[in-house]
Amino acid sequence: MTTAADQVLKGLFSEAGLDDPYRYYAELHKLGPVSLLGGDGGYAAVVTGYQAADELLRDPRFHVADDVFSDDHGGPGWREHPLLAVLNNSMMYSNGPRHLTARRLFHQVFTPRRVTELEPAVGQLVDGLIDQLAERFDRDGEADFMTEFAYPLPSSVVAALLGIPQDDLAWFRPRVERINDFLDVVGKTDEVLAAADQATRELSDYYQDLIVARRKTPSDDLISQLVAAIDAGLHEVSDYDLICNLLVLFNASFVTTIHLIGNGMWQLLDQPGLRAAAGSPAFVEEVLRYEAPVQFVARWSEEDAEIAGTVLPAKEIVLVMLGAANRDSLRYPSPDLFDAGRTDVKPLSFGAGPHYCLGAALARAEARIAFPRLLERFPSLRAARPPVRNPQQFLRGYKSMPVAT
Repeated sequence: MTTAADQVLKGLFSEAGLDDPYRYYAELHKLGPVSLLGGDGGYAAVVTGYQAADELLRDPRFHVADDVFSDDHGGPGWREHPLLAVLNNSMMYSNGPRHLTARRLFHQVFTPRRVTELEPAVGQLVDGLIDQLAERFDRDGEADFMTEFAYPLPSSVVAALLGIPQDDLAWFRPRVERINDFLDVVGKTDEVLAAADQATRELSDYYQDLIVARRKTPSDDLISQLVAAIDAGLHEVSDYDLICNLLVLFNASFVTTIHLIGNGMWQLLDQPGLRAAAGSPAFVEEVLRYEAPVQFVARWSEEDAEIAGTVLPAKEIVLVMLGAANRDSLRYPSPDLFDAGRTDVKPLSFGAGPHYCLGAALARAEARIAFPRLLERFPSLRAARPPVRNPQQFLRGYKSMPVAT
C-alpha cells in the first residue's frame, strides 16, 4: 500500500529532490517524526524528526544496514563482489563483536591527541593549496574551488594520516568515486557495481602492498601503528579486515569533508556577511546542520521497536534522514535559515551512538583551519559562475565551484 510518505520519497529521489531535498523534508516533517512506508521502495519507514533520529541511532536494538547486501542488488552470490564483501566486513557496515573489535583497534591509534598533533600539518597543507590557488588566479583568472582545494585538502590530510604518498592521490580519486557512485541511493546498476568492484580490487592490492611495506619498515603513520597493534596480538584483526577498514575509512573520511568544506565555502560566497564568523566552531557546526554532507543512513532491528510512538517492524530497513533531522523546527527554530550565531547546535551529520564517525573531529578541524586562512589570503574571493551540484542523493555537495578574486 502506497502511503503519503512514499509519495514524498518519490519526489525526494528525483531530479527535483536532488536540486532541493529540503522542501520534501518539510513535507515529511508534516507527517510526523517517523513515517511508515508501503515497502515498494525497499524501505519500511523513514525517520525525519531530530529527537527520533538521535534516539534510533543510539538504540542498541538497531544495527547498521545497507541495501547493497541484498539479492536485488548483489544477487545470491553478492559475496563474490569485492566491493560488497569489503563493505560488509568493515566496521562501518558491521555490528556486534566484529564492529567493536575493529573500532577498538582504530580508537587505540586514532586518538584526539593525534588529531590535535595533526593540526599544524593541516595548516601547512592549507597554506600550500592556497599558494596553488593564487598561482591559478594569476594565470587563469579563476579556479574550481572543489577540484583545487576542497578535494585535495582532506585527501591529503587522510593520506598524511595513513602514510599514503601524496603523489598517489591522483590515482586514488577516480577509484574512490566509482565506489561512491554505487553507494548512492539510486543508480545501483550492474555496470556501476562492476566498476566499483574493479576499483575495490585495485585499492585492496594497493593497501596490501602498503601493509607489507610498513610491516618491513615501520613509519610514524596510522597504518604502521595499526599493523604493530595487530602483530602484537592486541586485536583479533586480519590483514584483510584491516584492508576493508582502510578502504572504507579513506572514502568516508575525506568524501564527507570535501562537502563540508565546499558547502561552507558556498555559504561564505553567497552571504559575505558571514565571513567574520568563518573561523569559529559555531560556523562549522551550522554548516554541518544546514547542509549535511551525508543526508541519510539505514538501520534495522531484529525485533519490532517503537520510536517516537511508531512501531518499526523487525528485520526491515529504516531510512534515517540526517539532513531532515537537522532541519527539524522542533529542534532548531527557523531551520531553513543559515544562522552562524545559533547556540546548542548538535547536528546529526556525523551520526550518533556506536557508529559515530571516527573522523568527525579531524573534519571539523580541517574546516575550522581552512576557512579563515582562505579569506585572509583572498578577501575579495567571489563566485565566478554558479556552482554545479554533486549528482548524488546520498552525498550533498558540489561537483564544481568556479571562484575568482
